[in-house]
Amino acid sequence: MRPSVILSLSLITLSVTKGTVSAEPVQAELPPSPNAQAKYDGIDAEIKEPEEVFQPVSQEEPKVDVTETEEEIIENDPLPPKPATNPYKALFFDNTFEAYINNPSSPPLLGERLKMMCFGDECAPHIVSVGGEIRHRWMHEQNRLRPGGPALTDYNLWRWRQYVDLHLNETLRFYVELLDGSIFDNDIAPTPIDINRWNLQNAFVDIKLNEWGGDPAYFRYGRQELLYGAQRLVSPLDWSNTRRNFEGFKYFHHSDSLHIDAFVTNPVNSAAGNGPFTELDSGRDKPDTSVTFSGVYLTFLSDSPQLLDLYYLWLRDETVTPNRPDGSRHTIGTRFRTTSEIQNEYCEVSRIWEFETETAYQFGNDNGQRVSAGFFTSVLGHTWKTLPWQPRLSGLFYWGSGNQNPNGGTNNTFNTLFPLGHAYWGIIDNLSGQNLYDYSLQMNLKPAKKIDFVGAFHWFEKATSNDFLYNVAGAPVGTLGGSRDIGQELDMIATYTFNPNFNIQAGYSWFWYGSFVGTNIPPRNTATQFYVQTTLRF
Repeated sequence: MRPSVILSLSLITLSVTKGTVSAEPVQAELPPSPNAQAKYDGIDAEIKEPEEVFQPVSQEEPKVDVTETEEEIIENDPLPPKPATNPYKALFFDNTFEAYINNPSSPPLLGERLKMMCFGDECAPHIVSVGGEIRHRWMHEQNRLRPGGPALTDYNLWRWRQYVDLHLNETLRFYVELLDGSIFDNDIAPTPIDINRWNLQNAFVDIKLNEWGGDPAYFRYGRQELLYGAQRLVSPLDWSNTRRNFEGFKYFHHSDSLHIDAFVTNPVNSAAGNGPFTELDSGRDKPDTSVTFSGVYLTFLSDSPQLLDLYYLWLRDETVTPNRPDGSRHTIGTRFRTTSEIQNEYCEVSRIWEFETETAYQFGNDNGQRVSAGFFTSVLGHTWKTLPWQPRLSGLFYWGSGNQNPNGGTNNTFNTLFPLGHAYWGIIDNLSGQNLYDYSLQMNLKPAKKIDFVGAFHWFEKATSNDFLYNVAGAPVGTLGGSRDIGQELDMIATYTFNPNFNIQAGYSWFWYGSFVGTNIPPRNTATQFYVQTTLRF
């Protein structure tokens, strides 16, 4: 479908007038909306949900009559409430429009009248919301580690998501989301995640089971996206044209102090590891029942700026793939994150320290071999809030284990499961976090209220020379042995966020290959990638 046709259809969708449906925002409180996980804030700012930075409004202090009541003084407060944060979340079924729409200081949204619409004789909890996203990305790349060898090419990626969210009552919810992803003007073969034509991305029902301490617990069945923690192991992979999804069961209970999720699923589309269909334009996504992905994920929250994740994940893959981590793998891990604010003499936050660390151990069996593998990463960042452009400098270290002895009885290659590798192991998407050392420095700048800039430098090495180098899809590249030197990458990304509906992003990356690439795989010159991405949400 051409971009002009898609844009015309989207504008028709947004121009639907009220019939028997009331489009006024609901003032009553909705039943608690399930939230997949605390917001991601990793080393790469590109994948963050865009947020406005709002400054207090400068106004003269009004004269207050000493006879006014306390309520009248509060009403005359010169500082209006700050606009709510971005209501669009990484998972659209977690969108939070109530606080945004009901806040008088929030700028209007495109498609706002299609959110939280009443139906039936009563309003809340009888609510329906309609929305979606249209995204276009133009890509120019050369010499990447992609299947088929190095290439110099330009191409366009187009993605349309459309959802309907229906709350029938306090105990029953239906959610359906369609996705259409396509590639055009390309002179190379598309990858499996480039095309997914009009498939069900999400289609599930939520049933409220009970309440713990006033907070509900839900059972979910159907097709669904998964997102946990900092997305290092479980992510919907938003960068891809085909967002990763699963099909199965999930139980979740979220309170202010504890999030509990337990799930049993099968991967569905190619982004989740399911093989590409013979006819990508017309094939229907179906769950791969030979692969089961299940787990329990706990997040402990508190009033302090600290967060702790504990998780157990089990991936059972009955398909034997030589030189690829599969089999039956159990992953136990933890993630800790904290921030510390430093105030100046005016009691203003002048600097912020951030620290995050995550580690996991993997055990089980892989095609007759015992599995013993793991990963560790740590991020330390510092932000100067009162300096021009509010610079943030951060450093990252990552280690993902590799196989010590390919001919032995133990497999030490870590399986990264379903990660957002694009955010952690280079924007150019050459590498996966298997058998990898990554040393990285990043600088974030905010030259203007709506402009963000990110620069990141990576130094990559193989964790062990006895294992393969693995590309972004987790496939081995080149031969065993050789140098551990993979190379260095520099990423530069600029994002202009007009409002929560619309943003434009441009990025340029260089990858200078090391001695391993020059001797163990077909040699190639420096890899580069340039892209411009435009996103419209409604």
